[in-house]
Amino acid sequence: MYVEALNARKQEQESLENKTLDELDELEDELEDDRVIMEYRRKRMLEMQQQAEKDKYGEVTQISKPDFVKEVTEASKECYVVVHLFKDYIPACKLMNQHLAVLAKQFKSTKFLKIVSDQCVPNYPDRNVPTLLVYGDGDIKANIVGAIAFGGMNMTVSSVRNQLAQYGAVPPEKNEDQSDDKKKKSIYRSAATAALSSDEDDESDDDRGYY
Repeated sequence: MYVEALNARKQEQESLENKTLDELDELEDELEDDRVIMEYRRKRMLEMQQQAEKDKYGEVTQISKPDFVKEVTEASKECYVVVHLFKDYIPACKLMNQHLAVLAKQFKSTKFLKIVSDQCVPNYPDRNVPTLLVYGDGDIKANIVGAIAFGGMNMTVSSVRNQLAQYGAVPPEKNEDQSDDKKKKSIYRSAATAALSSDEDDESDDDRGYY
């Protein structure tokens, strides 16, 4: 009997973990003296409050170079920051901005920003945009150069998300093929490295340091 009672209690607790706040309220009304339900309700409310504090962005904001340290480097100590280096007249940049706007609304705890490329880095070549910088813990985590890393003009919200997910900026898609992503990541990194190496050879005065 004792074992059966313990098992029943365990099943009850597991069931409570999956209930919404409204469902917990209903149970609390029925069983006012059940401390377990009250504790789960308190825990759920705390989780919702903490998530609400994180979900404070929701859009792609344009910044200028003087804002970079505060809006990117410093802000990344509290959350992931994704920065799009872009040029308005380049089609791939327009497409990237559209996809980032969707992701920004979906993942409001990640800060999405954009900055005109040669305002961020003097003489930054147009052929390297769109470029995405990923910051976290106060430091740069990734520098993804060029549209090819996202599928070129065939890029989708999903392909951009998958790239950002590799660095923790957004959650990965549930059915993402990890092994395939690793292969793509290696290819894209090689392409990005080659592009940057070419730029350094062609433009020795190009200051490529980020803050």
